[in-house]
Amino acid sequence: QVQLVESGGGLVQTVASLRLSCAASGRPGSSYAMCWFRQAPGKEREFVGSINWSGSRYYADSVKGRFTISRDNVKNTVYLQMNSLKHKDTALYYCAAGPQLGQYEFWGQGTQVTVSS
Repeated sequence: QVQLVESGGGLVQTVASLRLSCAASGRPGSSYAMCWFRQAPGKEREFVGSINWSGSRYYADSVKGRFTISRDNVKNTVYLQMNSLKHKDTALYYCAAGPQLGQYEFWGQGTQVTVSS
């Protein structure tokens, strides 16, 4: 059984930085695509960024230039470095894994990021 566990969330002020981690255990390995989503209160879940097995990265327009996704295949962990945080980045951040980009079978429980203005 695959498990994804996010960590690193917290309460920060605007323009601060945070690094989220998503540790995977079980089947997903370096061949899996990994993705970060977020969901703010009262809003739909939205895509943040993804990284495939070869290291190709994709980002939502709202975070381009501020967020960076990376992965450590030895540790089976994906990271989301978030810089220049804004109040509108406040959300519950989830990671997901799947055999291909856009096909996510496994989800974590999320880590809360709150950015005070």
